[in-house]
Amino acid sequence: MICLTGDIHHTSLGTGNQKHCDITETQVAARYLKMLEEAGVKVTFYVSGKTFAEEWTDLKPVAVSSSVELGGHNWDCFQCTLLHRISKKLTGSYNGPAWYQRRDVLKTQNIIRDKTGRTIRSWRNHMYMHGPFTENVLASAGIDLCSDGVQKNSSGLVEHSSGLFNFPINVIPDHEHLYHAERTPEWVDWWIQRYHWSDDFGSASYYVDAWTELVLQGLEENEKAGRVSNMIIHPITLYLCDKFASFQRILEYLESHETVFVSEVIDRHRELCRTAPAAGEVTH
Repeated sequence: MICLTGDIHHTSLGTGNQKHCDITETQVAARYLKMLEEAGVKVTFYVSGKTFAEEWTDLKPVAVSSSVELGGHNWDCFQCTLLHRISKKLTGSYNGPAWYQRRDVLKTQNIIRDKTGRTIRSWRNHMYMHGPFTENVLASAGIDLCSDGVQKNSSGLVEHSSGLFNFPINVIPDHEHLYHAERTPEWVDWWIQRYHWSDDFGSASYYVDAWTELVLQGLEENEKAGRVSNMIIHPITLYLCDKFASFQRILEYLESHETVFVSEVIDRHRELCRTAPAAGEVTH
């Protein structure tokens, strides 16, 4: 079982990817989605609130597709970095204090509901920024699951005391492990040295052909181990690498396997928990 996810950001955020792209990130997502729809592959997109507010005309075909489940990706993706750095120093939370995070979540939920009629059940913070208030804030806002962070051998959902499920990515991510846009080998070396950056898949970046092999290997390893795969692909990243040419190989794999929305992972987990024998119970 494979859960394909991706993040979509508003153009006014001005990311490095966006500056190197000849069309908007939302327009790229629409092209990417067409490929998924033709292959019968499901995707959960985590979308910033500002994308709904500023780019609804381009986003609407993506947001209302039956192949898409929507999740929240903050309102503005921490666009005022200075305030968030100050918050990190004062509260230990880059996301902001609890009241600020809650406002961010509710604002994003509301615009998604107003534009699409959909109620989101899952969330991913921009840059996987997961702070001391994250679980409680999301749970109190009615969110069931947060997919922040990377854990190579994650076996699936982990329940927090708040009732929220954490669902780490367990297939090598794209953006931070691919050479593309401004992420040249020289830039990546500088970045690693400056920030001592690494995740559970290491600090290395790859050209897209080698990265594709690692993705397929990871999917196969998870399948053999009986783990649900939680993978992330930013449409704009793969578009910038080679206009989705390498992604065709990944898509062929996905097309031949069961893909599910994040909400389906939640529901199946809860059903298994509901029907599992209680400790000490004898079954026949």
